[in-house]
Amino acid sequence: MSAPLSWLDINQQGLLGRLARLRDRLSDREPQAADSAPALDLVASAFSLSRFEQELLLLVAAAELDSSFAALCAQAAGDSRATMPTFSLALAKLPEPHWSAITPAAPLRHWHLVEVGAGETMMQSPLRIDERVLHFLTGISYLDPRLQPHVHAVSVPSGAAASHHELAARLIQSWSTQEGTARRLAIQLAATDFDDALSVAALACEKAGIRLHRLPASDLVAAPDRELFARLWDREAVLERSAIVVECADADARRAAAAFLDAIASLAFIVSREPVVTRTRDTLRFDVELPPSAEQRALWRQALGHEAAPLNGAVDQVVAHFRLGATGIRAASLQARASGAVDGASLWQACRVHSRTRLDGLAERIEPTAGWNDLVLPEPQMRALREIASQVRHRTTVYESWGFGARGTRGLGISALFAGSSGTGKTLAAEVVAADLSLDLYRIDLSQVVSKYIGETEKNLQRVFDAAEEGGAVLLFDEADALFGKRSDVRDSHDRYANIEISYLLQRMEAYRGLAILTTNMKTLLDTAFLRRIRFVIQFPFPDPLHRTEIWRRMFPAATPTEGLDLNKLGSLNVAGGNIRNIAVAAAFLAAEAGEAVRMAHVLRAARAEYSKLEKPLTDHETRGWS
Repeated sequence: MSAPLSWLDINQQGLLGRLARLRDRLSDREPQAADSAPALDLVASAFSLSRFEQELLLLVAAAELDSSFAALCAQAAGDSRATMPTFSLALAKLPEPHWSAITPAAPLRHWHLVEVGAGETMMQSPLRIDERVLHFLTGISYLDPRLQPHVHAVSVPSGAAASHHELAARLIQSWSTQEGTARRLAIQLAATDFDDALSVAALACEKAGIRLHRLPASDLVAAPDRELFARLWDREAVLERSAIVVECADADARRAAAAFLDAIASLAFIVSREPVVTRTRDTLRFDVELPPSAEQRALWRQALGHEAAPLNGAVDQVVAHFRLGATGIRAASLQARASGAVDGASLWQACRVHSRTRLDGLAERIEPTAGWNDLVLPEPQMRALREIASQVRHRTTVYESWGFGARGTRGLGISALFAGSSGTGKTLAAEVVAADLSLDLYRIDLSQVVSKYIGETEKNLQRVFDAAEEGGAVLLFDEADALFGKRSDVRDSHDRYANIEISYLLQRMEAYRGLAILTTNMKTLLDTAFLRRIRFVIQFPFPDPLHRTEIWRRMFPAATPTEGLDLNKLGSLNVAGGNIRNIAVAAAFLAAEAGEAVRMAHVLRAARAEYSKLEKPLTDHETRGWS
């Protein structure tokens, strides 16, 4: 018993039979019966081709598939030079002819199935089949080359969270119930992690037997012919039973995506944190949340395999701090393996590295290198900083295991305000806390984030917090004076919107899973109503002589040659720690240039330069007894 024919074999046999029948028509013989050609039948059905249009499509395909058709065309046309199919030939030889078949609005040209070449008249112009359509008729499948630079296949994730499988089932139900309605449907997936959103869409399409492709909307912004691009995609969606997911990263991309979605008729997904409004589609929005802790643990065990068992709670630690989706967990697992042996340290570091991707473009990453011994502050301030680190370290125990987080997320974020004049150690303190927690530190200059346009400041802040969520990095919002002020007394619209901006920042700080720190030179600018919403408020005092002496004691590295430095006399310089560092570094360069150890004379020259920069006099009292 012979094996059943494959779809490709059936299509090939059917296409050959249809070509033989077409050959009979051109030779004025009685057409023989022919089997179905599945690919041709699909095109005819999908694009609503009339019988004449279907035979015309077959005629232009025949000219490419069988060289003998050139002579047949010339013979049928009565012109040895007319070796290409023309509309005149089709009208004369094909059944049920109609003039509208060749108009630009008719399916053959609207969907770019057939192209009209250059000729003296429309009737005599040569007709050619589009290459992508030709290969589809023969059973060969590939993405149209005009789409390939921008449209990419989305693979179904090998492992996905159970909650994402459930969401995928809901997506299928949503578009199934919408089928047959007058307006088309777009499904928006709102997510902080675009990879997770793509995975959910891919899962839904796989369950529905649909192929999925992704398109960055930024590619549409500069597209030279959006109408052609949309038409070609719709054709591809029909030929391959495909859907498109459009990724929107900014306002320009959202506008381009909306125009594209209005231009296509096929099933479409949108991945965007903000709404994409179209004119012709109903949009359903679904939030793609990161998997809950229990699912993250399962995903880690799946990704790590046998390496997960001996980690002794390391998986629980990374789940407690980092919020990674399935894609992020797989990537971090590979990163940990690449570093050598998979242990708690390599797993933690891999999560840090993976989480940096989105934040690196929005803020300045500071590599924490300072430790507690590098920080010179009064005991109350040191105690408060250690308490901040302790709360970040144990927040999962208190909020989740002990139930304090069950009543809502408001007030669960660990926020701090570091207030003090420039150079008193605010940034250094943030660096020390981040290093103690083995976390990345990102500095965001609020003076650059604040916008004069209403609503833009909040959007800028939202991008930062959304990007930081999965890694729980320490966020240092520098120059908070750019935003703060005595804003509780609303006198005009500017005051009202300034209040909204501050409230939004504090609201996100309260809900942020990591540590968010504000720095200000003038604590008095912050209204007490806002101060109450910040958990830690630490005043960094200007250092007194004893603390300045201690700062000098720790300033020069052990490898730096020094000679005759009197730390008590150095402590008499009335400057903050940041200025002390500047003076010490400058003195070191002066000594290196002279080929000497660092001496008091080098420090004095450096101090005079620093004081000049500060536009303050270096008094005799501060340098008494130096010579």
